[in-house]
Amino acid sequence: MLQRIITFFERYSFGVCTYLGERFNISISKIRLFFIYSSFLAVGFPLIVYFFAGIVLDFRKYIKRKHTRVTDLW
Repeated sequence: MLQRIITFFERYSFGVCTYLGERFNISISKIRLFFIYSSFLAVGFPLIVYFFAGIVLDFRKYIKRKHTRVTDLW
């Protein structure tokens, strides 16, 4: 049951922790724990930052997808 929940969140999350882990060469699980613990301490403020970062990353992926399609036409 726990494995199904973890798989669901990894598949449908924004990928913010993965992006930060790859970018700064830090373990993804440590970044996830940081977001969890800091949201308890800061009463949910890091969740707002997480969602904003997720929206920005999705927007960047969308722009890159559109950009590669335009360059493929040339």
